[in-house]
Amino acid sequence: MYRQIADELRAAIRDGELAEGDMVPSESALMAQHETSQGTVRKAMALLKAEGWVVPESGRGVFVRRRPVVFRKGNDRFARANRLGDNGRAAFDVEVGSHGLASRTETVVEGPTAPPDEAAALLGLDDGDQVAVRRRRMFADGDIVQLADSYIPWDIAEGTQIVETDSGPGGIYARIEELGHELAEFDEQIRARPALPEEVEALGIESGMPVILLTRVAYDKEGRAVEVCDCVMTADRWCLDYRFPAT
Repeated sequence: MYRQIADELRAAIRDGELAEGDMVPSESALMAQHETSQGTVRKAMALLKAEGWVVPESGRGVFVRRRPVVFRKGNDRFARANRLGDNGRAAFDVEVGSHGLASRTETVVEGPTAPPDEAAALLGLDDGDQVAVRRRRMFADGDIVQLADSYIPWDIAEGTQIVETDSGPGGIYARIEELGHELAEFDEQIRARPALPEEVEALGIESGMPVILLTRVAYDKEGRAVEVCDCVMTADRWCLDYRFPAT
């Protein structure tokens, strides 16, 4: 029964019968409508809350969550033209800017340090090899929408602007190419899961909401992996949009 109640409310939100900011029918109203218990109704509301459809407001009720701007993360965001020159922009700035919003990134740089096992394997590093780590909190018009950790082999990053909090015009990919590692391709793996407690806090989302996990490996023309980036994105704010030839 709780799934039936959740399905009906979800459909009402999708069809616009319940608009953004509208109050969802009260527990007593839903109990009477469906001839069910308070526990069943609360279970339905907990499911919708976990999925990000509704938000409770203390002392007022439960409301349809306002749907934020959806950013499209397409494969053209890494076009070399975007990062060239004094006005070059990193991929995140390109994505957010395409919606007319202001992007901002808070960066902490670490290193030299040992990388996580998965990043070390993707980079093809040997035991004892170290990396620079760039940990970023990424904002659109003041709202945090993405966390990203980049791992760059220390022999590439050492002594360069890559280990500065401001990596300069075009971001780290521009710096990597200036060092002679012309980028040839990117490989992305995409997964999803409920947000971890630390991600809930960092992203300012409800407990149980889904996040998108995107792991990207950048390769140069010699086939060397020159960066691994782990991204955690609020699932309701991103659409992954890829175009590729049918060959």
